Amino acid sequence: MISFTDKGIYCEQGDFYIDPWKPVDRALITHAHSDHARPGNQYYLSHHLSIPILKIRLGADINVQGCEYGETTTINGVAIAFFPAGHIIGSAQIRLVYKGETWVISGDYKTTDDLVSMPYEPVKCDHFVTESTFGLPIYNFDPVETIYADINHWWAENTAAGVNTVLLGYALGKSQAILNALDTSIGKVWLHGAVANVNDAFRTVGYNFPGERITVETDRKQITPALIIAPPSALGTPWLKKLTPYKVAMCSGWMALRGARRRYGVDRGFVLSDHCDWSQLNDAIIATGAENIYVTHGYETPFVRWIKEHHGLNGYEVKTLFHDGEIEGDL
Repeated sequence: MISFTDKGIYCEQGDFYIDPWKPVDRALITHAHSDHARPGNQYYLSHHLSIPILKIRLGADINVQGCEYGETTTINGVAIAFFPAGHIIGSAQIRLVYKGETWVISGDYKTTDDLVSMPYEPVKCDHFVTESTFGLPIYNFDPVETIYADINHWWAENTAAGVNTVLLGYALGKSQAILNALDTSIGKVWLHGAVANVNDAFRTVGYNFPGERITVETDRKQITPALIIAPPSALGTPWLKKLTPYKVAMCSGWMALRGARRRYGVDRGFVLSDHCDWSQLNDAIIATGAENIYVTHGYETPFVRWIKEHHGLNGYEVKTLFHDGEIEGDL
């Protein structure tokens, strides 16, 4: 039912693509990050919570249809349903059923609850397409509650010292999870414009996150001490330097790598990811009951070898145009 083409994951029976990286007629979108939702498609189908973000990124006039989790849509006899992926707000796994054959394309996902996204739901299938962003045993993340507590504690320390606290993370996904978990009794929260834009879009579908947008009119002297949420691209820019004195932290799964904090020149590194770690990936694959596992977006070769040798499943490498890099991506 599924083939992997130079335009993306293609369903021949339904004549549509999942997260295509080149323009096509019909695109099913797992979530609104830019490596999964590309411009130029004639028709988009996504979870309805992704629509406001798709419109600010791809254009307000795109032809997009929204659906609920668990709702079935049929295209050319293929039954399509979206299920929670736990990656970011509105993210989804896409299940395709045709003549008794079931595929699940997971997009990006994590099985732990970040306390703001709809938690991941295992979906039974015959074929499972999984990411492998952190598909090595060295990646084992602490519970998010522990990380959130560490962030709040660090913020409180910096506030007591009279300096700003700058947290760098994806404008879409990471920032909302952090904002949802902040102890705002510690102080005021300010937002980079990219983060504020995403929050404004989510406000149209009922989400309200703390924080005030920093504009050109904002008196930087009135901000200190406070917490500032910004995308990684703000690191080293004049925009950030105007917020001194501050301490800055990167929030990313890549902070699990030894030396990552030093390499990016930040004061702290919080290991906070929107993706599965090693254990989560293994648990997710087993929970699907699938015998055929297609590995993409990351450590495809070693993870496929592990799937075959350790789990006794059929493993296949799938190369895609984009590879996840949490530090580089902002939206």
